Amino acid sequence: MSAANSPFKIGGVEIKNRLVLAPMAGYTDYAMRELCAEAGAGLTVTEMVSAKGLVYSPHKCRELLLTAPHETVKCAQLFGHEPEFFEKALGMDELAPFDIIDINMGCPVPKIVRNGEGSALMNDPALAEKIVASCVKTAGGRPVTVKTRLGFGEGEFTAVEFCRRLEGAGAAAITLHGRTRAQGYAGLADRDKIAEVKNALSIPLIGNGDVNADNVDDMLSLVDAAAIGRAAVGNTYIFAEILGSKPRESVRDLVLRHIALSYGAYGDRYTFVNIRKHLASYLGGVRGGKEIRIKLFSAGSTDELIELVKLYFPSDER
Repeated sequence: MSAANSPFKIGGVEIKNRLVLAPMAGYTDYAMRELCAEAGAGLTVTEMVSAKGLVYSPHKCRELLLTAPHETVKCAQLFGHEPEFFEKALGMDELAPFDIIDINMGCPVPKIVRNGEGSALMNDPALAEKIVASCVKTAGGRPVTVKTRLGFGEGEFTAVEFCRRLEGAGAAAITLHGRTRAQGYAGLADRDKIAEVKNALSIPLIGNGDVNADNVDDMLSLVDAAAIGRAAVGNTYIFAEILGSKPRESVRDLVLRHIALSYGAYGDRYTFVNIRKHLASYLGGVRGGKEIRIKLFSAGSTDELIELVKLYFPSDER
């Protein structure tokens, strides 16, 4: 049995196992979170939502904050750089359903960094502390967590001191990606450095970066929980696989359910535009996958995508 099967706590919130679906912009929407939670993920996290955007245009953020039936613990991730907007956002009805509030201090995307948000906050630990403290003050007792990286620049390793300061400001747990902002997603996540940060903290540390079914127990030997990101794209059943459950549906049926969940939550336009990248990922290891991907991205409607899935995706149980 995997080490993932035991529960852990973030603040006063118990997570049923040590597997987390990492937040991924453009991917961890309602449909993907529902499938991953159904497959056994102990914690799933929304795509990142702008705290300022939520305050000024809540109607534009509601779709990002839809909660799924199988999410036993609900976690919303916010980003920004102004403590006052985090304070206001946490008092809004849109965040009322969530049990945990996570703050993004690790996004490496240039547009986010230029605004002083995401991983840029690693360069301003005093501001990062203020943001955490502001959220803790207005979270109504809900745990506030942070997702961050080893450091900002190439070869920098500032996470020990940075994470200590976040803990001091009231963070209840930290998710640490084992790369710097400069690395983005290149190279390998440094688990030795993740372990060093874990040893410096008294709050739970969730390890992230290159985690998959083959190496998750190695990560769990170092930290309190493991956050799975890219390995879950096109393989939402990875959580069940790790936890020792055998899938009982074909890739085709799973993909058709993914489309239906997206369509039911967001409608046709969103589903047609966004689902194809998921469909392409589900084709990993499928013979003729390259040709099928071309057909998927050439499709003109959601109905055509569904017909292509029925025609080309494996129909045998995995």
